[in-house]
Formats: sequence, structure tokens, C-alpha cells
Amino acid sequence: MISFEDFILGDDCPIYLQIIRYVKQGIAAGAIGDQEEVPSRRALSALLGVNPNTIQKAYHMLEEEGVIVSRSGAKSYTHVGVGTVERIRRELLTEDTGTWVKAMKQLGISREEAFELAEGIWRGEAGK
Repeated sequence: MISFEDFILGDDCPIYLQIIRYVKQGIAAGAIGDQEEVPSRRALSALLGVNPNTIQKAYHMLEEEGVIVSRSGAKSYTHVGVGTVERIRRELLTEDTGTWVKAMKQLGISREEAFELAEGIWRGEAGK
């Protein structure tokens, strides 16, 4: 079963989007695989201390994307089909890169400076 024990609520975006991102990050990292049981809406609501409708919204959106499969009266499971991991990785990286590029532009950092910074981060030299 997918564990949400290390899930930390943030203030940066709506809770349902944080839940969706958490599941997708788990899939992209290989921590969540195909056919893993998803906690019930009620159980996850109690664990996170959020409204059950919030969980329902997150699960519904994950269902629409084909990431989880739910049947009425039955348990929900992940559906990590062919290409799902790569699609989710690209989606998450595109979002994160877009946020990073926007921040660099707002700080007045040139493309060249941004690439140098990124290269330093990649090598683990950031902040040195």
C-alpha cells in the first residue's frame, strides 16, 4: 500500500495538488509501482487531517489521468502502464524547470549565468 507517512502539507499550493504531486513523484522515483493499493479516501483524510472531498478531488484527477484505478466498493490501485513513468517524469521536470527559469528571470540572471549555476548544482558545487 502507498504510504503517506512522510507526506508533509505545504502552503505553496492546494492540498489536492500536493497529493497528486506526491503520488506522481513516487511513481517517477520508482517508490510507487504498478498495482499498489491506494489508501481509502476516508483513511487518507483521517491520516492527513483534511476534508474527504479534498482526497476525492485528488483521486478523481489521478483517475482521469489513468494513474489510479478505482471501482465502486472496491480498493483503488495504481496503474503504471507503459510510458507512464517517463510521461510523469517529463511533466514534473517541465513544471520544476519552468518555475526555476521564471525565478531566474525575475532575479535578472542571464541565460549564461543560469546555465553556470545549474552546472554547479549538478556537480554539487552550489553555494560554495
